[in-house]
Amino acid sequence: MITESKKMYILDTNVLIHDYQSMFNFSNTLIGIPAIVLEELDRLKKESSDRGSSAREAIRCLDSLRAKGSLRDGVKLDNGGTLQVIFAPMIHDHAGSFVTRPGADNEILLTALDMQSKGYHVTFISKDINARVKADALNIEAEDYLKGRVADYDVYKGWKLATIASGDLRKDFPDILHDMAQGNRLENNEFIELQSAGNPYNYRVFRYLGNGHFKSVYAPDLAWPLKPRNPQQLMALDLLMDDEIKLISLVGAAGTGKTFLALLSGLHQVLSKDVYRKMLISRPVIPLGPDIGYLPGNVQEKLESWMQPMYDNLGLIMHSIKGSQHLQQLEHGNNGCVQPFKPNKHEKWQKKRKTRVDFTMEDLVHSGKLSLEAMTYMRGRSIPFQYILIDEVQNLTLHEVKTLITRVGEGSKIILLGDPYQIDSPYLDFNSNGLMVATNAFKGQNIFGSVFLETTERSELSRLASELL
Repeated sequence: MITESKKMYILDTNVLIHDYQSMFNFSNTLIGIPAIVLEELDRLKKESSDRGSSAREAIRCLDSLRAKGSLRDGVKLDNGGTLQVIFAPMIHDHAGSFVTRPGADNEILLTALDMQSKGYHVTFISKDINARVKADALNIEAEDYLKGRVADYDVYKGWKLATIASGDLRKDFPDILHDMAQGNRLENNEFIELQSAGNPYNYRVFRYLGNGHFKSVYAPDLAWPLKPRNPQQLMALDLLMDDEIKLISLVGAAGTGKTFLALLSGLHQVLSKDVYRKMLISRPVIPLGPDIGYLPGNVQEKLESWMQPMYDNLGLIMHSIKGSQHLQQLEHGNNGCVQPFKPNKHEKWQKKRKTRVDFTMEDLVHSGKLSLEAMTYMRGRSIPFQYILIDEVQNLTLHEVKTLITRVGEGSKIILLGDPYQIDSPYLDFNSNGLMVATNAFKGQNIFGSVFLETTERSELSRLASELL
């Protein structure tokens, strides 16, 4: 029988990049850091990305441990564990050709094999699925790094559905709401959709405010003739238009309207209500092809290619507005609509602004109402009085999301958008990406709200693709 002292967790490089403090999260056991991991961290530390930042932090943590003893012999940690840097064996006949080929992953596995042959109960911890498969083929126990994950049963949708009689639906606050509020069954700012038992299209939406209080949710009075198409979009707009909600996560598959609603709300609050000085938009640069550095032009010109979804949604907003039967009334200021935003002194802006709805993304940038930012340069900033929109957050780690949220200054609101079913990062999945973990961590906070949008509104083809493919 193997004792506790003979257990060893060997950490892959990607675990330290995902969470540079992971080495301190295994209590009362031995933590092995293969020497090749140090070389990989040294290579990655030169990057200006969050990956480079994590590599530098991990190296600093290891350097601070040197003052407590020899890393080769093992350093005692405050949690009762011992951290040790281990080296790959010089002779590896037992490993076979499978892991003797050049490569950092293979050298890490070779190190794990060697420690296992010395009688240690080795568990290989890696975010790399293929590395875990190779470890299993070598009869090495392998696990994902589970800290910062959301269990499938604990995914927070931000709303609940209940069915009641149509007569009860006509009450100001149906009795079922207070029943659901009992026993801490609802989180602050969680929505309740009440449907008529005989007609699912007859519904009302309420938001729980805490302490047994609810508010009825109605479509907001926007400056333009656009309205939500389903209950979840209604919930999302209610959060987006609430000045007291400072952090919002909108989660859903393609075509559910996440980006459209966030952009629409931002334009309304920046241009018509003057709640925020400007709108800041950013998204991670995780390409399917060449990196951003290979695109021509300066940073702003390169970002325009990555911001194409925003251009598409702005075009859709403009098309919807111009095609509305209420456009003529809107342009003449009837029906209590707010007055158009003030043009800036740029001549280009003045010439293009023929009507209050005739503006482009370039117009907004030139007027100072919109900025497109590279996420690389967000670190260290403080961003006050801005509407901050971060797209494709499912491709960010929790550490990266934390970095973004901590940039939010006084009077700002930040919206996190993402589709956890479309993750391009090789080390993240539905349960471990920063969007889902942050959503689960913030649920119940007074300044936070989330909506998991399930209904595709883009097109029938888009809906079928989401369901069938």
